[in-house]
Amino acid sequence: MAEKKIRIRAKLKGDVAEVKTLMSHPMETGFRKNSKTGKKIPAHFIKEVICEHKGNKVLVASWGVAVSKNPYLSFKFKGAAKGDTITISWNDNKGESATANAKVS
Repeated sequence: MAEKKIRIRAKLKGDVAEVKTLMSHPMETGFRKNSKTGKKIPAHFIKEVICEHKGNKVLVASWGVAVSKNPYLSFKFKGAAKGDTITISWNDNKGESATANAKVS
C-alpha cells in the first residue's frame, strides 16, 4: 500500500468530544477482477479500528469488506477535555496498520 494515513479532528462541544477521521486505505473486497488479466484482486480491508483516550478504549469497531475505500468515521464520547490526546489506530487483513494522534480542541 502506498500511504498509511489517518486524519483526525476532535472538537469539544459541551462535555462531548466529537471525533472525525478519514483513513487512507484501498479496502478491496476480493470480488473485483483486474480488467487486464481477468484475475480477482485479492481482498485487502481494515479489520479493526480502535480509538483511545487517556489509555482507555472509547471505540472499537470491527470492519469487513463492505466498507468503502478511504473510509470516514465519526463518533462522539464523553469525558474528554481540551488538550487531551486522542489516538486512532487500525489494522487490516494483511497485517498492515496505522496510528495517528490528535489533540482535542
